[in-house]
Amino acid sequence: MTRALVLTKGHPFDGPTFEAMWDSLAERGISWEHVEHPDGEARLHPDRLDADVLVLYDMPGIGFRRPGLPVFAEPPAEVVEGFGALTDAGVPILALHHAIAGWPAWPGYAELIGGRFHYVASSLRGTDWPDSGYRHDVHQTLTVVEPAHPVCAGLPASFELADETYQCPVFEADVTPLLRTDAPRGSDEHYSATLAITGRMYEREGWSHPAGSNLAAWVKPAGRSTLVYVQPGDGPVAYGDANYRRLLANAVTWLATTRP
Repeated sequence: MTRALVLTKGHPFDGPTFEAMWDSLAERGISWEHVEHPDGEARLHPDRLDADVLVLYDMPGIGFRRPGLPVFAEPPAEVVEGFGALTDAGVPILALHHAIAGWPAWPGYAELIGGRFHYVASSLRGTDWPDSGYRHDVHQTLTVVEPAHPVCAGLPASFELADETYQCPVFEADVTPLLRTDAPRGSDEHYSATLAITGRMYEREGWSHPAGSNLAAWVKPAGRSTLVYVQPGDGPVAYGDANYRRLLANAVTWLATTRP
């Protein structure tokens, strides 16, 4: 069995259906262990991981104070050192959905993932960005752009999915695209993350954002490690989708083969 360590905490999700999705991957030869933070931080080291693939479905480093603005925390030295040890050892990483918003006060984490979702206006790679956009339950067509890649094995050329989309900076030049979405990418089709966390859900008054990337999944190097990021994965519709489950199973199985 390929062993996945799945870290969560920091963003709400439907636990029973999320767990059912991971349990279903046993038929694809995948076992999983679910650990929440802060306990998960102690596992962020190759000597303590006890898994073949690290899966990030967490959003650490953000203290929400609804309806006020969040407080961003610097990662403890042990976390930074742990990720450094993981990527030095070539431990593969699968990052899902809201993981792209984690550790906003740590530039190195955005470099690890390949972009960042901003809950408040922030600077990234020397460029000032407005807060990012989101929209729930977007009916979209996902198109496979690297059909020969093992992560895409067995997927149809395109498939439908209703899930949350993001409008945020992505380092497209640094990643290899796997899937693209036809979901609208403009500010007028998304809502402001800052307005949402300050009590004004589903609003965009006074907010705008540059057109977002249409990348829905990518692969990239991270030190000696290989990282796959999959943007969809907000809730039960995605968790129960056969193509989404195949995508995750493919990613975990293939990533396990990339470790040096």
